[in-house]
Amino acid sequence: MDKEVAVQSLTDTMAKFTSYIGKRLPTDVKQKLADLRTLETNPLAKSIYDSMAENQEAADKLDRPSCQDTGVIQYFISAGAKFPLLGELEEILQNATLGATKIGPLRHNAVETFDEKNTGTNTGSKIPWLDWEIVPDSDCATIDVYMAGGGCTLPGKATVLMPGQGYEGVTEFVFDVITSRGVNACPPLLVGVGVSTSVETAARLSKRAILRPVNSKNPNANAALMEELLEEGLNEVGIGPQGLTGNNSVMGVNIESSARHPSTIGVAVSTGCWAHRRGKIRFNADLSYEVLSHEGVVL
Repeated sequence: MDKEVAVQSLTDTMAKFTSYIGKRLPTDVKQKLADLRTLETNPLAKSIYDSMAENQEAADKLDRPSCQDTGVIQYFISAGAKFPLLGELEEILQNATLGATKIGPLRHNAVETFDEKNTGTNTGSKIPWLDWEIVPDSDCATIDVYMAGGGCTLPGKATVLMPGQGYEGVTEFVFDVITSRGVNACPPLLVGVGVSTSVETAARLSKRAILRPVNSKNPNANAALMEELLEEGLNEVGIGPQGLTGNNSVMGVNIESSARHPSTIGVAVSTGCWAHRRGKIRFNADLSYEVLSHEGVVL
């Protein structure tokens, strides 16, 4: 395939996919919300879950964004070193964001910092945000698309704990963040926790954590146990859907970690709202693709 044609083809596909995830939740999130509805005993909470489902059905039927805040577009890229359009991906995703803004249509959410000027295109300085991982000896590319809305971004927080605080300090930090600010993020939330050396590495891992499927488990047994205990504890708080009380506060807790300096524990929290708009798509070298996050997608 001619490179210019290939670039345009990938740009068009990513524009359509980015627009698509703003209107239709991933399969795992839809299923989790349905499961939480069946577990609910609070009549008001049940009604809210029903309204959420009706909202998603209307967004699908009318082909409109499912939330008025379509967020800042972020792409998390795991690209093979041999992927044929590796060098063009940044420009492709910039233009895909422009295209998705028109197709959606997506609300204009890129405001230039310090200038306080909305670009009107959802693009700007370092936006869309690109997070890269290069995979040796691979010619495929997997791209996670995430719409970072204002509400679900608001609770985000990171710090470095004193050495003696240990994993109890991690737990305390997570609870402080969710109980103080979680209600602003349209619960039930998907909570991402990053544990690392410093604030920036922990923050990056916490965002990658909310890109994982809702019911996934960390492969490390100790981390998986902590995920389970944090989820149980946060649910006992009873924040409920939209913060109006209920049996559950969260859809789940996902932890991602790295090795760290022996005297520091960096910890960060990122949250996804109930309308957790993310999508995962994998491209082969010939630009054929498979949507991994949504069942039955036709772009």
